[in-house]
Amino acid sequence: MLTANTASKHLASVAVPADAEVGLLVQPYDRALLRKHLLQTRIAGDVATPREGNLAHYRRMVAKDPGYQFGLALKDWTFDETLDMMARLCGVNPDPRHRQGADTIGVDLTIEALDEMGARIGQAARDRETVLLATGHPGPLMGVYRAVEDALRAAGCEVLTPAAGWSYPVITANGSRIREIVYSSGVAALSTGGRLQHTHDPNPMQAMLQELRDRPEPHPWPDLVIADHGWAGAAGEAGIDTVGFADSNDPALFAGRAEGKIAVTVPLDDGVFPEYYEPMTDYLLDRAGLAS
Repeated sequence: MLTANTASKHLASVAVPADAEVGLLVQPYDRALLRKHLLQTRIAGDVATPREGNLAHYRRMVAKDPGYQFGLALKDWTFDETLDMMARLCGVNPDPRHRQGADTIGVDLTIEALDEMGARIGQAARDRETVLLATGHPGPLMGVYRAVEDALRAAGCEVLTPAAGWSYPVITANGSRIREIVYSSGVAALSTGGRLQHTHDPNPMQAMLQELRDRPEPHPWPDLVIADHGWAGAAGEAGIDTVGFADSNDPALFAGRAEGKIAVTVPLDDGVFPEYYEPMTDYLLDRAGLAS
């Protein structure tokens, strides 16, 4: 989870050797090479997401701060339970005495979750399911979603685009702003003044699902949602099969997985350079049986 005022600093902190992806250009679907790439680009392993931010967000989720629930009606979690769950599902340091500095994401947990997500996307493709895609991280992750969308459309899936243009006001550091649902092809995101926005809000997904409910019968309903942040949380809370991505400071989607409301949560740093996700995307599509 990245805020606008920390994004540049976060991206700049990711130093990668110039030859980091050489092997992946030859064998993009090799698990060992993907593992090396994820560690080199710090998508997983020793990530740039700070420990103190992680712990602060866990406490806010425990306190049921709506901004850290992502639209999920979660059970009562204690801080110790949350840290233990995040160590198990995301791979953060399990020691509560580690309060500052770097934190980690378990690279093997990332790959295992990519395998699970790929299997679910592959099922959607084979069954020509109806899908919905959305991201609260359009800068770094839009390319991942667009590639998945293209592959699912090519397989015959219907991609829903409800509530385009729906808008609502938000209060920011610069005053009140209007945010609007827009689509990049079939991937939903929020826009303010023509600029795509980072968001945790579940409201847009809730509006999208409400529009689908309000359509005359028979109306399409998503069999699968592929999303992150509040887009994923709201879909999972609505009982839709949901798979998504989450950073080590986004505990709600991991808690949702632990509670059975989110089918797959892939742990990763969600704020590195967009091109760093390309080998991961190739791997995901290969696991789905959709590699070109």
